[in-house]
Amino acid sequence: MTAAPTSPPIPYQARELLGSSARGLLEAYATPEPGRRYATAHLAALRAAAAVLAARAHPVRQGRIRSVWVLLPGVAPQLEEWATFFAAGAAKRAAAEAGLPVIPQREADDLLRDAETFLVQVAALLGVDQQAILGEQG
Repeated sequence: MTAAPTSPPIPYQARELLGSSARGLLEAYATPEPGRRYATAHLAALRAAAAVLAARAHPVRQGRIRSVWVLLPGVAPQLEEWATFFAAGAAKRAAAEAGLPVIPQREADDLLRDAETFLVQVAALLGVDQQAILGEQG
């Protein structure tokens, strides 16, 4: 009898980034102010993307800093649309972090739901139970 194949464990850094992403989502859900909610949710998505890079990327020295959103499709092509979506919101996140009233409540709520969906997809991609990650935060 042969055991079912298991996926290799993800690196510690990737698991920590997933946990940080989940904590960020919980914080965003508890934040009523739209700008802060938007910024916190966007950062949670950024941490989830960084987890993919931590798990799959091989460091290459190229002399210039590149965005996680630029690097993500190279290691996870199936997340390219997400990378484009979140990259487009980076300027709004920066404005929200600066305290500018640029984010309506509905947009903040929509981004939060999108960030949560993204985290679920990243967790599945890495073979990690997203509920276990959220459960670790409580």
